[in-house]
Amino acid sequence: MDSELLNSQMAEAIHRMQKLVGCGVFHVQSIWLFTRSDLKTIVIPQSAFGIINAIASSNDWPEVLSRVPMVFFWVWINLLPFAIDNQRQAEAILEDRHNKPWRTMPSQRMTEAQARILMLLLYPVSLFTSLRLGGTRQCLALMALGYGYNDLNLADRSWISRNVINALGFCSFASGALEVAMDSPLSFSGENNQTVVKWLAMIGGIVFSTVQTQDMADQVGDSSRGRKSMPLALGDGPARWMIAIPMVGWSIVCPWFWGAGAVVHVVAAFLGLLIACRTLTWRSIEADKRTFQLWNLWMAGLYTLPLLSAGGR
Repeated sequence: MDSELLNSQMAEAIHRMQKLVGCGVFHVQSIWLFTRSDLKTIVIPQSAFGIINAIASSNDWPEVLSRVPMVFFWVWINLLPFAIDNQRQAEAILEDRHNKPWRTMPSQRMTEAQARILMLLLYPVSLFTSLRLGGTRQCLALMALGYGYNDLNLADRSWISRNVINALGFCSFASGALEVAMDSPLSFSGENNQTVVKWLAMIGGIVFSTVQTQDMADQVGDSSRGRKSMPLALGDGPARWMIAIPMVGWSIVCPWFWGAGAVVHVVAAFLGLLIACRTLTWRSIEADKRTFQLWNLWMAGLYTLPLLSAGGR
């Protein structure tokens, strides 16, 4: 009897442990799904920006490389509450049912109330992380931008305000990642710092003028929530030209800014022209999704220019 009771208790304990682990895995995956689609647009590219520019402006590159995990974590933990706040909105859930039904909210892995509580808990976590690792100013800026984007609906009212917030957000993530990678605040004094600040301003201009690439494939979902993205406000054709022309222009200007060699100039111009032509000619939803992936690759290529430059500026 004692042996049977012991076996029964062990089986029950194992069953409870399996349920606990399964529950934990479920919730971790639910949290991960909030940021899954932003890995290619925010987490990886902005972390890469910080790491590459820190290496380019520092003589102690082993120290920079030792901080790589902290850079990625800073970007992700600052992105997470913003993403939750964005995706918990009723309009966003309706949109994601069309565009991204696998996300946490449309797949009903979490209620709106639970998502709000999680968001409110994570904002202090992101601030504490920034106070410890760096990028505090950028963390606070991202909170303000998130409030305007999600709660004031500035991203839905006009494609201009949408692109401005996206540009400022990219610059905040990029400069914050740079501060964490360098383990020091970004300053406006000194030639190297001024070059970085100018480069960040250019990144903001690039994002403002071309980030609508992400909206081309989302027109059905954006229309369902009344969002005035550029292709819906100006028309599909004009929006494509307003992507293509700046892409070619920035592909020429950015290598020039960094004093890159002829090969870099040619490769950058070719990639920009290739993606611009694809934007104008391949217009299906699947094609637009692939074009957006290529846009992210193009942005990542621009981020490497400080390392490829012939001595910088």
